[in-house]
Amino acid sequence: MVKTDRKNQLAPGISRLSRSKVFSKRGLYKIAKTAAQPKAAASAPAPAKKSKKSPFAQNDLVDALTYKKSIFVPANVAAVPKATRKTNRTPTIRKSLTPGTVLILLAGRFRGKRVVLLKQLSSGLLLITGPFKINGVPLRRVNPAYVIATSTKVDISGVKVDEKFNDAYFKSEKETKLKGTEEEFFGKNAQKKEHPAHRIADQKEADKEVAAIVAKVPYLASYLASTFSLSKSQAPHTLKF
Repeated sequence: MVKTDRKNQLAPGISRLSRSKVFSKRGLYKIAKTAAQPKAAASAPAPAKKSKKSPFAQNDLVDALTYKKSIFVPANVAAVPKATRKTNRTPTIRKSLTPGTVLILLAGRFRGKRVVLLKQLSSGLLLITGPFKINGVPLRRVNPAYVIATSTKVDISGVKVDEKFNDAYFKSEKETKLKGTEEEFFGKNAQKKEHPAHRIADQKEADKEVAAIVAKVPYLASYLASTFSLSKSQAPHTLKF
């Protein structure tokens, strides 16, 4: 007989609900069935419990019986650096970014300028030059994500770019921190920040051969000197550079 409450019985022993309806109302199917664990044999001895040893010696004042492991982390624990499997590799750049390619800068102080690509540095950044005498862009490092490679190329295979032009060359030098007084900025002894002389000499030496190659190509100097911009009706994805 189906087990039901009195209110669901038409008469004693006669259920008003069907067997399946009672099963769904009781919800016994939602209870997970657990397998019965086999009872251990009576003859097998119970495993002996390992006693925890107290870190205190017998001569200490701390009672070993009342010792409990502290849940607090000691303050003098040295931080361990997280291990990593990453290795430094030279990032790959687009195939269109080859030495001698004329690039359009999209960000930074010289955005919109056309420059000549010299080489890729170990950090993945690009070494470019204006040349400075043509459009005012000096030797700089730029992110390849913020340049557009044009179809115009210059043969700079004969130009030897010095090895000193690396990432360490462009690191800024540490300067003495000023106190911010009025005398430091407007006084007689106020020093004007000047560009390092060795950087100026390196710029002239690097641009000497590149400027000579640009001068041999008709209209290339005026092309590099002009600034790239878009009009209101132009879409960048429809242009061919």
